[in-house]
Amino acid sequence: MQFPDPLLRGTLVKRYKRFLADVTLADATLDSAPDGLITAHCANPGSMLGLNAPGSEVWLSPARNPDRKLRYSWELVRVDGGLVSINTAHPNKLVEEAINAGTIGELGGYDTIRREVRYGKNSRIDLLLEGAGRPDCYVEVKNVTLKRDTAGDQAGGVAEFPDSVTKRGAKHLAELSDMVAAGHRAVMVYVIQREDCSHFSLADDIDPAYGAAFAAARAAGVEAIAYACNISVDGIHIAAPLPIFPLAIAT
Repeated sequence: MQFPDPLLRGTLVKRYKRFLADVTLADATLDSAPDGLITAHCANPGSMLGLNAPGSEVWLSPARNPDRKLRYSWELVRVDGGLVSINTAHPNKLVEEAINAGTIGELGGYDTIRREVRYGKNSRIDLLLEGAGRPDCYVEVKNVTLKRDTAGDQAGGVAEFPDSVTKRGAKHLAELSDMVAAGHRAVMVYVIQREDCSHFSLADDIDPAYGAAFAAARAAGVEAIAYACNISVDGIHIAAPLPIFPLAIAT
Protein backbone atom coordinates (compact mmCIF):
# COMPACT_ATOMS: atom_id res chain seq x y z
CA MET A 1 0.00 0.00 0.00
CA GLN A 2 1.50 3.27 -1.14
CA PHE A 3 0.37 6.56 0.34
CA PRO A 4 -1.34 8.45 -2.50
CA ASP A 5 0.23 11.77 -1.52
CA PRO A 6 3.47 12.69 0.30
CA LEU A 7 3.14 12.63 4.07
CA LEU A 8 3.81 15.74 6.14
CA ARG A 9 6.09 15.69 9.16
CA GLY A 10 5.09 17.21 12.47
CA THR A 11 5.43 17.04 16.24
CA LEU A 12 2.67 15.61 18.42
CA VAL A 13 1.27 18.05 20.96
CA LYS A 14 -1.42 15.78 22.38
CA ARG A 15 -3.95 13.11 21.46
CA TYR A 16 -7.42 13.50 22.98
CA LYS A 17 -11.05 12.40 22.66
CA ARG A 18 -9.69 9.22 21.01
CA PHE A 19 -10.00 10.52 17.46
CA LEU A 20 -8.27 13.91 17.66
CA ALA A 21 -4.62 14.92 17.80
CA ASP A 22 -3.01 18.35 17.92
CA VAL A 23 0.15 18.48 15.85
CA THR A 24 2.65 21.20 15.05
CA LEU A 25 3.57 20.89 11.39
CA ALA A 26 7.23 21.16 10.46
CA ASP A 27 6.22 23.46 7.60
CA ALA A 28 4.14 26.20 9.20
CA THR A 29 3.39 27.73 5.79
CA LEU A 30 0.86 24.98 5.14
CA ASP A 31 -2.81 25.02 6.17
CA SER A 32 -2.24 25.77 9.85
CA ALA A 33 -2.10 28.45 12.49
CA PRO A 34 0.92 30.79 12.33
CA ASP A 35 2.77 28.53 14.76
CA GLY A 36 2.06 25.45 12.59
CA LEU A 37 -0.57 23.98 14.92
CA ILE A 38 -3.35 21.87 13.36
CA THR A 39 -5.87 19.31 14.58
CA ALA A 40 -5.64 15.95 12.79
CA HIS A 41 -7.93 12.93 12.68
CA CYS A 42 -6.60 9.99 14.68
CA ALA A 43 -7.92 6.80 13.05
CA ASN A 44 -7.31 4.58 16.07
CA PRO A 45 -9.93 3.88 18.77
CA GLY A 46 -7.50 1.96 21.01
CA SER A 47 -5.43 3.20 23.91
CA MET A 48 -2.33 3.64 21.68
CA LEU A 49 -0.22 2.70 24.68
CA GLY A 50 3.37 3.84 24.11
CA LEU A 51 2.54 5.70 20.90
CA ASN A 52 1.10 9.06 21.94
CA ALA A 53 3.86 10.77 23.93
CA PRO A 54 3.86 14.55 23.41
CA GLY A 55 6.89 15.63 21.40
CA SER A 56 6.93 12.52 19.21
CA GLU A 57 7.70 12.82 15.51
CA VAL A 58 4.53 12.08 13.55
CA TRP A 59 3.58 11.94 9.89
CA LEU A 60 0.24 13.04 8.48
CA SER A 61 -1.60 12.39 5.23
CA PRO A 62 -3.46 15.29 3.58
CA ALA A 63 -7.16 14.82 2.86
CA ARG A 64 -8.07 14.66 -0.80
CA ASN A 65 -11.56 15.97 -0.09
CA PRO A 66 -11.25 19.78 0.21
CA ASP A 67 -14.53 19.91 2.17
CA ARG A 68 -13.42 17.56 4.93
CA LYS A 69 -13.44 19.28 8.32
CA LEU A 70 -10.10 17.84 9.44
CA ARG A 71 -7.64 18.33 6.61
CA TYR A 72 -5.06 15.82 7.86
CA SER A 73 -4.97 12.25 9.21
CA TRP A 74 -2.32 10.91 11.57
CA GLU A 75 -0.57 7.98 9.87
CA LEU A 76 2.81 7.26 11.50
CA VAL A 77 4.72 7.92 14.71
CA ARG A 78 8.42 7.39 15.34
CA VAL A 79 9.11 5.28 18.43
CA ASP A 80 12.61 4.18 19.50
CA GLY A 81 13.96 5.19 16.10
CA GLY A 82 11.41 3.21 14.05
CA LEU A 83 8.12 4.09 12.42
CA VAL A 84 4.81 2.67 13.64
CA SER A 85 1.57 2.94 11.65
CA ILE A 86 -1.31 3.90 13.95
CA ASN A 87 -4.07 3.92 11.32
CA THR A 88 -6.44 1.01 12.00
CA ALA A 89 -8.09 1.47 8.60
CA HIS A 90 -5.08 -0.02 6.77
CA PRO A 91 -4.69 -3.67 7.90
CA ASN A 92 -7.63 -5.09 5.92
CA LYS A 93 -6.29 -3.56 2.72
CA LEU A 94 -2.75 -4.68 3.57
CA VAL A 95 -3.88 -8.28 4.05
CA GLU A 96 -5.91 -8.29 0.84
CA GLU A 97 -2.94 -6.93 -1.12
CA ALA A 98 -0.62 -9.50 0.47
CA ILE A 99 -2.98 -12.38 -0.36
CA ASN A 100 -3.15 -11.26 -3.97
CA ALA A 101 0.65 -10.96 -4.08
CA GLY A 102 1.13 -14.43 -2.58
CA THR A 103 2.88 -13.05 0.52
CA ILE A 104 0.54 -14.80 2.98
CA GLY A 105 0.91 -18.40 1.91
CA GLU A 106 -1.56 -19.66 4.49
CA LEU A 107 -4.35 -17.82 2.65
CA GLY A 108 -3.40 -18.61 -0.91
CA GLY A 109 -5.26 -20.60 -3.55
CA TYR A 110 -8.71 -19.03 -3.36
CA ASP A 111 -10.55 -17.68 -6.38
CA THR A 112 -12.21 -14.62 -4.89
CA ILE A 113 -11.92 -12.21 -1.97
CA ARG A 114 -14.93 -10.34 -0.66
CA ARG A 115 -14.88 -7.63 2.00
CA GLU A 116 -17.29 -6.91 4.85
CA VAL A 117 -19.61 -9.87 4.28
CA ARG A 118 -22.38 -10.29 6.85
CA TYR A 119 -22.06 -13.32 9.11
CA GLY A 120 -22.59 -14.39 12.71
CA LYS A 121 -24.72 -12.24 14.99
CA ASN A 122 -24.98 -8.87 13.30
CA SER A 123 -21.30 -8.89 12.32
CA ARG A 124 -19.30 -8.47 9.14
CA ILE A 125 -16.23 -10.57 8.37
CA ASP A 126 -13.22 -8.55 7.22
CA LEU A 127 -12.40 -10.86 4.29
CA LEU A 128 -14.23 -13.89 2.91
CA LEU A 129 -12.12 -16.14 0.68
CA GLU A 130 -13.96 -18.48 -1.68
CA GLY A 131 -12.75 -21.14 -4.07
CA ALA A 132 -14.18 -24.09 -5.95
CA GLY A 133 -13.89 -27.39 -4.15
CA ARG A 134 -12.80 -26.02 -0.78
CA PRO A 135 -14.50 -24.59 2.31
CA ASP A 136 -15.05 -20.86 2.51
CA CYS A 137 -12.41 -19.11 4.62
CA TYR A 138 -13.50 -16.42 7.09
CA VAL A 139 -10.63 -14.03 7.82
CA GLU A 140 -10.71 -11.60 10.74
CA VAL A 141 -7.93 -8.99 10.75
CA LYS A 142 -6.64 -7.23 13.86
CA ASN A 143 -4.34 -4.22 13.99
CA VAL A 144 -1.38 -4.57 16.36
CA THR A 145 0.78 -1.65 17.50
CA LEU A 146 1.54 -2.43 21.15
CA LYS A 147 5.10 -3.28 22.20
CA ARG A 148 6.08 -3.14 25.85
CA ASP A 149 9.36 -3.67 27.68
CA THR A 150 8.41 -6.73 29.69
CA ALA A 151 10.52 -9.32 31.45
CA GLY A 152 11.37 -12.35 29.36
CA ASP A 153 11.02 -10.69 25.95
CA GLN A 154 12.83 -12.47 23.17
CA ALA A 155 15.39 -10.53 21.15
CA GLY A 156 13.61 -7.92 19.09
CA GLY A 157 10.64 -7.53 21.40
CA VAL A 158 7.08 -8.81 21.53
CA ALA A 159 4.10 -7.35 19.72
CA GLU A 160 0.92 -7.64 21.79
CA PHE A 161 -2.83 -7.47 21.31
CA PRO A 162 -5.08 -5.97 22.54
CA ASP A 163 -3.93 -2.60 23.94
CA SER A 164 -7.28 -2.14 25.72
CA VAL A 165 -10.29 -4.25 26.66
CA THR A 166 -12.13 -5.42 23.53
CA LYS A 167 -15.44 -7.18 24.03
CA ARG A 168 -15.98 -6.89 20.30
CA GLY A 169 -12.76 -8.80 19.66
CA ALA A 170 -13.85 -11.64 21.95
CA LYS A 171 -17.22 -11.74 20.16
CA HIS A 172 -15.45 -12.12 16.82
CA LEU A 173 -13.45 -15.08 18.12
CA ALA A 174 -16.65 -16.82 19.21
CA GLU A 175 -18.26 -16.19 15.82
CA LEU A 176 -15.21 -17.57 14.01
CA SER A 177 -15.56 -20.71 16.13
CA ASP A 178 -19.15 -21.00 14.95
CA MET A 179 -17.97 -20.84 11.34
CA VAL A 180 -15.57 -23.74 11.94
CA ALA A 181 -18.39 -25.74 13.56
CA ALA A 182 -20.45 -25.10 10.42
CA GLY A 183 -17.75 -26.67 8.24
CA HIS A 184 -15.90 -23.56 7.12
CA ARG A 185 -12.34 -22.39 7.73
CA ALA A 186 -11.64 -19.43 10.04
CA VAL A 187 -8.37 -17.52 10.43
CA MET A 188 -7.33 -14.71 12.77
CA VAL A 189 -4.67 -12.49 11.17
CA TYR A 190 -2.74 -10.15 13.47
CA VAL A 191 -1.07 -7.37 11.48
CA ILE A 192 1.86 -5.85 13.37
CA GLN A 193 2.23 -2.35 11.97
CA ARG A 194 5.81 -1.94 13.17
CA GLU A 195 9.19 -3.48 12.35
CA ASP A 196 10.84 -3.97 15.76
CA CYS A 197 9.23 -7.19 17.00
CA SER A 198 10.39 -10.80 16.79
CA HIS A 199 7.15 -12.51 17.84
CA PHE A 200 3.53 -11.92 18.80
CA SER A 201 1.69 -12.64 22.03
CA LEU A 202 -1.58 -11.84 23.76
CA ALA A 203 -1.75 -9.06 26.35
CA ASP A 204 -3.68 -11.20 28.81
CA ASP A 205 -3.01 -8.75 31.63
CA ILE A 206 -4.84 -6.01 29.73
CA ASP A 207 -7.81 -8.16 28.71
CA PRO A 208 -7.96 -11.62 30.33
CA ALA A 209 -11.34 -12.27 28.73
CA TYR A 210 -9.85 -11.87 25.24
CA GLY A 211 -7.05 -14.26 26.15
CA ALA A 212 -9.59 -16.85 27.29
CA ALA A 213 -11.66 -16.33 24.12
CA PHE A 214 -8.53 -16.81 21.98
CA ALA A 215 -7.69 -20.09 23.72
CA ALA A 216 -11.27 -21.35 23.29
CA ALA A 217 -11.28 -20.38 19.61
CA ARG A 218 -8.00 -22.18 19.01
CA ALA A 219 -9.43 -25.29 20.64
CA ALA A 220 -12.46 -25.01 18.34
CA GLY A 221 -10.22 -25.02 15.26
CA VAL A 222 -9.77 -21.31 14.54
CA GLU A 223 -6.33 -20.69 13.03
CA ALA A 224 -4.11 -17.77 14.06
CA ILE A 225 -1.23 -16.16 12.17
CA ALA A 226 0.77 -12.97 12.68
CA TYR A 227 2.61 -10.86 10.12
CA ALA A 228 4.91 -7.87 10.53
CA CYS A 229 5.04 -4.92 8.13
CA ASN A 230 7.67 -2.89 6.35
CA ILE A 231 6.89 0.77 7.00
CA SER A 232 8.21 3.97 5.47
CA VAL A 233 6.86 7.45 4.76
CA ASP A 234 6.12 6.18 1.24
CA GLY A 235 3.96 3.20 2.15
CA ILE A 236 3.25 0.07 4.19
CA HIS A 237 3.54 -3.55 3.11
CA ILE A 238 3.06 -6.94 4.75
CA ALA A 239 6.54 -8.41 5.20
CA ALA A 240 7.17 -11.67 7.05
CA PRO A 241 5.35 -13.98 9.45
CA LEU A 242 6.06 -13.79 13.17
CA PRO A 243 5.71 -16.73 15.57
CA ILE A 244 2.87 -16.54 18.06
CA PHE A 245 4.14 -17.24 21.55
CA PRO A 246 2.61 -19.09 23.19
CA LEU A 247 0.09 -20.40 20.67
CA ALA A 248 -2.57 -21.09 23.27
CA ILE A 249 -4.89 -24.06 22.82
CA ALA A 250 -7.42 -24.71 25.55
CA THR A 251 -7.80 -28.24 26.85
